[in-house]
Amino acid sequence: MSVLNNFKKLKAEGKKLVVVTSYDYWSAKILNETDVNGILIGDCSSMVMHGHEDTLNSDVETIAMHTRAVRKGAKDKFLIAAMPFMSNRKGMKETMDNVETLIKAGANALKIEGVDGNEELYAHLSQSGIPTIGHIGLTPSHHNAIGGFKAQGKTLESELSIIEEAKKLDELGCIAIVLEAVPQHVGAAVRDAVSIPVVGVGAGLDVDGQALVLQDMLGFSTDFKPKFVRTYMYGADLIKDAVNQFAADVHAEAFPSAKETYAPAKQQLLKVA
Repeated sequence: MSVLNNFKKLKAEGKKLVVVTSYDYWSAKILNETDVNGILIGDCSSMVMHGHEDTLNSDVETIAMHTRAVRKGAKDKFLIAAMPFMSNRKGMKETMDNVETLIKAGANALKIEGVDGNEELYAHLSQSGIPTIGHIGLTPSHHNAIGGFKAQGKTLESELSIIEEAKKLDELGCIAIVLEAVPQHVGAAVRDAVSIPVVGVGAGLDVDGQALVLQDMLGFSTDFKPKFVRTYMYGADLIKDAVNQFAADVHAEAFPSAKETYAPAKQQLLKVA
C-alpha cells in the first residue's frame, strides 16, 4: 500500500495521528520508543535550537543536518522535513536539488508552507514519488505577509480560503495537511473537505491528528508559550534542579563517590604497600 493510501486509510478508520518535533539524536532515540506516528524536523529549529526570533533564518543545510541526526536516533519512525524559507521559490532546478538533499538526509516526506505558487511543485513531487505535506492556516515563514503570528480563519472569507487551499492540496497528491492556528470549527470543516489526514497545530479537537514542538510540551521553551500548547512536564525546572544538585555535590565534595572513582590496579596497590 502506498504512503498516500495508508494515510487515507488511517483517516477513514478514525485513527489519530500523533506528530512531535525533534532536531537531534538523543531526543529522536527516545521518541523512537514512543507511540508517536511521525517526527517533524521543522524550520522552527531556527528558533528552538538556534535562538532566532522567527523561522526565516532556517536553511536547507541546517534542516538536513538535523534530519541526519534524527534519522540515526529514530530508525523506525516516519520523518517529515520542512522545506525552509525560500528553498522552494528559486526555480524548479534549485528546488529539486534541495528536495534531494533533504530526502537523502533521511526524510520520508517533505512539509511545504502555502499553496499559491507551489501547485506545480506539489504535483511534480507527487509524480516523482516524494510524499508531501501541505501546511496552511498560520504559515510562520509568511508572517511578514499575513501580519504576524496570528490565528487564521477567523472571518468567513479566510475560512473559505483555507478550505479551498486544503482541497487543492488533496487534489495535488499531498499525503496530509498541517493546519495551524485556526478556530475549531475551521479544523472540522477542513477535515470534512478532504480525503487525507489533517494534523492540527492549534486547530482544535476535531482534526485527524495533533502535532506539538517537543520543547514546548516538555516545558523547555520558557520564553513563549502558544495558546495551543499543553505542558506535560516542566523540563527546564528539572534540568535546573539537577544541575544545581550537581554543583552542590561538587562544592560539598560529595561527588565523585568511591563508586564513581576508578580504583588502582592490583600491582599499584602492591607497590604502595
